[in-house]
Amino acid sequence: MSESRPRFVLASGSPRRLALLAQIGVEPDAVIPADIEETPTRNEAPRALAQRLSAEKAAAAAAIALKRPDLGPSLVLAADTVVCVGRRILPKCEILDEAEDCLNLLSGRVHRVYTGLALRTLGGAERRRVVETRVRFKRLSRAEIADYLATGEWRGKAGGYAIQGLAGAFVLRLIGSYSGVVGLPLAETASLLAGEGYVAHRAWATGA
Repeated sequence: MSESRPRFVLASGSPRRLALLAQIGVEPDAVIPADIEETPTRNEAPRALAQRLSAEKAAAAAAIALKRPDLGPSLVLAADTVVCVGRRILPKCEILDEAEDCLNLLSGRVHRVYTGLALRTLGGAERRRVVETRVRFKRLSRAEIADYLATGEWRGKAGGYAIQGLAGAFVLRLIGSYSGVVGLPLAETASLLAGEGYVAHRAWATGA
């Protein structure tokens, strides 16, 4: 990695987000998962929730990074993905019944996926983006839902599915950012980083 780049911290332990960053040639200097309360506040809109959670994650990870002698002031990126039908926010499913309810609700419908991005700058300022994607599922049979639930792929996923996995077979149409649905909208991420002096494409030809 080029020494001219600022240090960069990813405030997430998600393998999906690490893989997406690697796809555009970005490797964090450190990964600091942020442990925050993710319960929506009363009447909180899905877009606002994605924005708030990403900002809180970035702030928490930045505070830890500042105390680490190997990091100090760093660019700190956090993201949070929220799946909703109307204003109903779907859970990040941990139990089978939750995932089954989500899949039954999503079947044959259009839903929205909001991914909030928050970047803490070297000077402590914050840059925010929220990316909206609309996804239409085909109508799912009981057998399709049962077989998908049996895979366990849904576990820990917002809305009870992973678009980059087997559930990709359920998607009829997508308008917006595919990588945003996976967990990190790449165009917007690259733009935020470039605005703070971390230009991913400069390393593509050299591998730096």
